[in-house]
Amino acid sequence: MTEYTTVSIPKDLGDRVEKTIEGTSFSSTSDLVRFLLRSIVIKHQQEGELTEAEFDEIAAQLKDLGYLD
Repeated sequence: MTEYTTVSIPKDLGDRVEKTIEGTSFSSTSDLVRFLLRSIVIKHQQEGELTEAEFDEIAAQLKDLGYLD
């Protein structure tokens, strides 16, 4: 059985994510966050250590999605 942990995000960000995922295959904010984190982890595992440029690119994408200020 898979165990889960809780990740907190600000309410306003959660609201923005809910609006963003309307009409997509993501059924919840948790689905989207799992997808994004899994994508980052898989990329990291496949390519080894992230370069600073790759980290900056990921941070920019997360900022565009509203996850980072």
